[in-house]
Amino acid sequence: MLIPKRLIFILLITIACTSFGKLELLGDLPNSLKEVSASEKIPNSNLIWVIEDSGNENILYGLETTGEISKYITLNEAKNIDWEDITADEYGNIYIGDFGNNNKKRTYFQIYKVYNKELENSTAKAHTIQFTLPADTKPKDFEAFFIHKDIFYLFSKEHKIFSVFTVPNAVGTHTATYISSLELEGKDTRVTSADISFDGKSVVLLNHKRLWKFTDYDETNFFSGKKEKLPLKHNSQKEGICFKNDSILIITDERHSTEGGNIYSFILN
Repeated sequence: MLIPKRLIFILLITIACTSFGKLELLGDLPNSLKEVSASEKIPNSNLIWVIEDSGNENILYGLETTGEISKYITLNEAKNIDWEDITADEYGNIYIGDFGNNNKKRTYFQIYKVYNKELENSTAKAHTIQFTLPADTKPKDFEAFFIHKDIFYLFSKEHKIFSVFTVPNAVGTHTATYISSLELEGKDTRVTSADISFDGKSVVLLNHKRLWKFTDYDETNFFSGKKEKLPLKHNSQKEGICFKNDSILIITDERHSTEGGNIYSFILN
């Protein structure tokens, strides 16, 4: 039986406007991107930059909000050991966190810097910022970081209590500095991505089914102010979060069978 074109159009519009809990579906990720582990938006660009995690190619993808791939950038002098998050500075330079450590056996980690001027090319040189953890620190797994005032803030992936470390934004080798720890209430609170707003007034941490918003903090002591637990009412393997602007977030999740593989928006304020 043929379905009238008008009915098909209405069906497509209905699907496009479907709300997943408090998330608004923007688009589907391409089937070729099954393990999107991060997302980031830079100033003066409408693209959403994403990466895939371990076992995938060393490629930076620029997506439209519908999920369509607009840019492929192969990174030279880089290896995807376990790419887990992306951040960007005020100049539009992109940083890729190669610091996944599921088996807790890694002793060194990388952050790859890609200059904004190279984002128009099909290949780009990755400049390496390498770091280790302090000697008295147990091995950590990281999936989340952001940059603020030329300092990277990294959040360990832990049950309940996570740790925060800093690394300077300078090509070379460094020892990370331990800053603090924080306990998140509830189950499944491992931090999978993080970001700070463009105005520097809000920090968000992502779990698979909720996010945490921190505001009114003192300078860079992000946990000194107000903390809000924001349930998403939708459970999937959410791995990427970034600010579209100071009040709207972009969230991505990995594809597993018929679940996930989408781009969502979330109104924060």
